[in-house]
Amino acid sequence: MNTTMAILTVGVVPVKEVLPLLTEHIREEQITHKSLLGNMSRKDVMEEYGARPGEETILALLNDNQLVEVSRSKIERDLQAIIEVLDNQQYDVILLMNTFNLRHLVARNAMLIEPQRIIPPLVASIVEGHQVGVIIPIEELLRAQQEKWQVLPSEPYYELANPIHGTDPELIAAGEKLIARGADVLVMDCLGFHQHHRDLLQKTLDVPVLLSNVLVARLAAELLV
Repeated sequence: MNTTMAILTVGVVPVKEVLPLLTEHIREEQITHKSLLGNMSRKDVMEEYGARPGEETILALLNDNQLVEVSRSKIERDLQAIIEVLDNQQYDVILLMNTFNLRHLVARNAMLIEPQRIIPPLVASIVEGHQVGVIIPIEELLRAQQEKWQVLPSEPYYELANPIHGTDPELIAAGEKLIARGADVLVMDCLGFHQHHRDLLQKTLDVPVLLSNVLVARLAAELLV
């Protein structure tokens, strides 16, 4: 099969975690990863993508493993420019791996997969009748998460556990708190969470755990068959 895929990220994302799901269908050399900010220094990022006072922002992880607030409009502008380049290079599928809802992104020829459009309704259909508990890395994401999960029939509960700077016991403790509050399905909605985090929670707490980046990768893989 000659299908080609480009994975597009805003900042640093552990793409290697989802590659095995994709390389079941196409060779790794048919997959390209483009990161808008991932190879830039913090100084350069702030100079090019820093937000003006009052401007809407999103968070991105840089290669120093620290988050930064950047201008949403500037990120959307330059992501669209990259999408147009990839489109002209004849990629069949463009997979956007990002936690925030980004607007006005369009591909003319390639199939553009945006997790924020796919994951919430997918999770809602999977967990119908169950109480969801969502694990996020930092409190600053809470507002965006509350907007994202409005599609669920009941408002989810939230707890914090950081996949980069936190520990496994802290992750388990967050899951235990959610279960104590009544959650019976957990969602790990951060691109920094890996399969071993999900496996740890499922084995320790004996509850279903959904990992958003794996869900979208599996959907993308179906398009490669």
